[in-house]
Amino acid sequence: MSDAFIYDAIRTPRGRGRPDGALHEATALHVSAGVLDALAARNGIEGPVLEDVIWGTVTQIGEQGGCIARTAVLASSLDETIPGLSINRFCGSGLEAVGLAAAQVRGSGGAYIAGGVEMMGRVAMSSDGAAIAVDPTVAMETHFVPQGIAADLIATEYGFTRQDVDALAVESQHRAARAWAEGRFARSVVPVRDVNGLVLLDHDEHIRAGTDMAALARLEPSFKAMGEVMPGFDRVALLRYPQHERIEHVHHAGNSSGIVDGASGVLVADREWGQARGLRPRARIRASAKIGTEPTIMLTGPVAVTEKVLAQAGMTIADIDLFEVNEAFAAVVLRFMQAFGVSADKVNVNGGAIAMGHPLGATGAMLIGTVLDELERTGQGTGLVTLCVASGMGVAMIVERV
Repeated sequence: MSDAFIYDAIRTPRGRGRPDGALHEATALHVSAGVLDALAARNGIEGPVLEDVIWGTVTQIGEQGGCIARTAVLASSLDETIPGLSINRFCGSGLEAVGLAAAQVRGSGGAYIAGGVEMMGRVAMSSDGAAIAVDPTVAMETHFVPQGIAADLIATEYGFTRQDVDALAVESQHRAARAWAEGRFARSVVPVRDVNGLVLLDHDEHIRAGTDMAALARLEPSFKAMGEVMPGFDRVALLRYPQHERIEHVHHAGNSSGIVDGASGVLVADREWGQARGLRPRARIRASAKIGTEPTIMLTGPVAVTEKVLAQAGMTIADIDLFEVNEAFAAVVLRFMQAFGVSADKVNVNGGAIAMGHPLGATGAMLIGTVLDELERTGQGTGLVTLCVASGMGVAMIVERV
């Protein structure tokens, strides 16, 4: 059985997912093909030398539908004999794509590009519909609530206050601003250009470096109305969690992940493939895992799946040097640190999705590059990436520098 190695990991900058965002004129196809081209150019990929391109996309409708992975191959410089596979594990799609590629490499060798894309300013989140949300036969049985209600339920269940979640959000902004100022993302971020070659965006557009506690304190909770008034999702959640008298609504736009556009890609291959091309691997994928969790609270998957992936790797939490825990909502990260007793100085050290945004299908692969860059910068060895996933799932991966 072959080991699966990471040879390269790149991403686009994250653009604000709005009509005035810098990437609004770029399609998911355009940015995906750009990532594939950049990986090909950086690693001398020519001809039919890849087994597949595996691409995560959450809202697979319209211009993001129709197996965009294959279309991106055809729109890029890659050989037309290379196929494409589009997958959807909600927010974990990008990391799951890398995990699938690693499993294929371990089984039969070869090389893959895995990653994902989400242009949230062009293809609205949830516009494809979801049975768990719209089909009453399953929504009622599972006590379905929107993710924001689930995030507030986590805060209520585990005792996180408004000050706690706001403090994490402020730190995310400051860390991301510092990382950009110090050039920590320089190796991984490739600018997005238009059809004329002009740069549309070369930096993460969502960061608000001046954010402070006073500014966040002025924001109203985003999910209070849908929880308490219409359609009353708090009552639905409390049917599953009757030990609480009410849900404390602490999340808002400033301590939740930003809506952004972006794409990312990771080159995964066995050692022989790299040696034949004079490429040196940056890291080995030691283990990956996924898990299902209770669907009402929904976003606690990072804890359960981290326990699972550590067991698979024969490791403990103390063996991990750095953690990337997707900042879907501040309470998700706080719960992870609480559960494992992990210090904040090892988690999301260069900021996270609260500051830079969460382009759903792309984020997991982006975090691979983020943790790998930081491991190399600091001389540390092992990183763990994990994301919560809608409807109650979690994904995780452990990588170690070569």
